[in-house]
Amino acid sequence: MFYSKELDTLRSSLRYRERQLYSDKIVDLASNDYLGLAYNKEILARAIEHIDTSAPHSPAASMLINGYHKIHKEFEDELCAANGFESGVVVGSGFCANIALIETLVRRSDELFIDQSYHASGILASKLIGGKVSTFEHNNMRQLESFLKNSTAHRRIVAVEGVYSMGGDLVDKEVFELAQRYDAILIVDEAHSSGVVGDRLLGVFDLYNITPTHRHIKMGTLGKAYGSFGSYILSSAHINEYLINRAKPIIYATAPSLIQTAIALESLRYIGENLAPLRAKIDRRKAIAKEILGVEPDALILNIPQVDTDSAMKVKEKLLEEKILVAAIRPPTVPRSIVRMILRVAVKEQDISKACFSIASLDVSTDLCLSI
Repeated sequence: MFYSKELDTLRSSLRYRERQLYSDKIVDLASNDYLGLAYNKEILARAIEHIDTSAPHSPAASMLINGYHKIHKEFEDELCAANGFESGVVVGSGFCANIALIETLVRRSDELFIDQSYHASGILASKLIGGKVSTFEHNNMRQLESFLKNSTAHRRIVAVEGVYSMGGDLVDKEVFELAQRYDAILIVDEAHSSGVVGDRLLGVFDLYNITPTHRHIKMGTLGKAYGSFGSYILSSAHINEYLINRAKPIIYATAPSLIQTAIALESLRYIGENLAPLRAKIDRRKAIAKEILGVEPDALILNIPQVDTDSAMKVKEKLLEEKILVAAIRPPTVPRSIVRMILRVAVKEQDISKACFSIASLDVSTDLCLSI
């Protein structure tokens, strides 16, 4: 067959992937449904009611033809009001949003400065642009400043994540100061921070008390804390106007699903109305990880580095025997294999404790050795 050798290589290196259906009885500590809103039937019912009174139920066209719907606009307006941005646009997925931003904004005379741990969608987009690309070491603000200081580009664009999807750590707050000092456009991918950190659970702009300016762009996904699917880009009205006119994933794709946008809108409202209990549950889950494993995560991603890929897979399999699902993340997604556990609000505290104790009890003298 055409790709047999490549598939055999993936299998032998323990990098082979496959889809799998898991039992409803399993404790899910692998998905990015941080707040459990993907299971919230009240949110779903309100979204369906919203759709039911807003014909049609599908956009059926590009946003620039006739696919832009009042539900899209309502969600964009409420997102902007909540986050303090001038303008916004919903996009089909976080992957597409990163392609839209980076491929569109970085022109031939410009330079992109991207964190080496940025999401794969952004790394892919960086290979599609005509401008120069400078990759800086993860969260290394000194190196980023050196790059910015020595750049002769027409425009400087910096791309970072609020909470890094694989590392689980926060972006250094200094990046906001550097963007201002060197008049750079700053893209912050808040896929894993929006809904999880900050007094209002709005992400790192909220956490660091940053008032958005014309140089700031916030991208976020709806398939994680918001329990839906899709994404959004928030920016100045000027940047938004440019994206709508030039970004291929906006111009040439059918507008985002109306039901998913309605679910995200209801989730945004739900989070705003339930800040205190949600924050308390987030804090408690982080405390459990610290009490049992001695590690307090910045958000709700808990990573346990492994000695090798085989170890990561065996840890996952051992927990699966206990009806607990975690992710084994392997190269090339990460430089070194990790077991990745999401401390989901929807999961009972005793189940999170059980998972942490199971990991802590693994015999460090075996091939399941951990390095926390």
